[in-house]
Amino acid sequence: MEGTGKIWMNGRLVPFGSARVHVLTHALHYASAVFEGLRCYRTPRGPAVFRLGEHVRRLARSAKMYSMEIPYTEAQISAAILKTVRASGLDECYIRPLAYRGHGWMGLTPTKNPVDLAIACWRWTAGESRAGRGAAGIRCKVSSWARIDARAQPMKAKAASNYANAALARVEALEDGYDEAIMLGPDGAVAEGGAENIFVVRDGEISTPPLSSGILEGITRDSVVQIVEADGGRVAESAIMREDLYVADEVFMTGTAAEVKAVASVDRARVGSGRAGPVTRALRRAYMDAATGRDERFSEWLTPV
Repeated sequence: MEGTGKIWMNGRLVPFGSARVHVLTHALHYASAVFEGLRCYRTPRGPAVFRLGEHVRRLARSAKMYSMEIPYTEAQISAAILKTVRASGLDECYIRPLAYRGHGWMGLTPTKNPVDLAIACWRWTAGESRAGRGAAGIRCKVSSWARIDARAQPMKAKAASNYANAALARVEALEDGYDEAIMLGPDGAVAEGGAENIFVVRDGEISTPPLSSGILEGITRDSVVQIVEADGGRVAESAIMREDLYVADEVFMTGTAAEVKAVASVDRARVGSGRAGPVTRALRRAYMDAATGRDERFSEWLTPV
């Protein structure tokens, strides 16, 4: 990661290398943190943050699910995000707002500790999300780790604690020679990838697991659904079983970092042609046109920096 510009911490912009927290910060010990991932894209009208309002709203909802009162309004958080991007000097970047229980009292009970807010951004160079964005697609493995049951903790929250589960699945997949994991829910149905929502194309129909299955309410997922509907199509929300992945014509994943990426194989079973299919390619182009301001129909999704 290239450390550029400044990081916003509780109302102050501090140098990138000086943004520090106490070793007894509650979130370091008990994962009492929620966060977001946003992208700023270069557009014909200058840099703009994609779906800023929706991301900030989800951050606030995630915090509420964990009884965290962020001491800033959604409008103040949005303004702080834009201020941080401007301070970075970057016209394209990844943005990470993080609300976390800070230093104060040490013990399991989180509510005795203050809620701090930090916002960082850095140049995004694809990194681990590069695979699958070209024609080749990624190799996925159905993980031996199941997606956490929503009865155990709120899986609709974008919480740090949820990602320990995803990290186990991701590491297992990488160590076994794959690019990404696919996680099943407690009912055995497909839930999502390590950090992505998942879609299946079969016989011209697009489907994705329903929000009621305990998946993250992905903003990129919602963007793709809206793009399909705007073009006269439909995405069905329905249960997807493991075997549905093997016989699909196409499988693709969506996420802020991943954008829209193709799945070439699942458990070494080739998906379709083994390369990005026509639906995936078309939706990837359409999504990037929306995110970079080339499709005026979705201009309201962009907030100028």
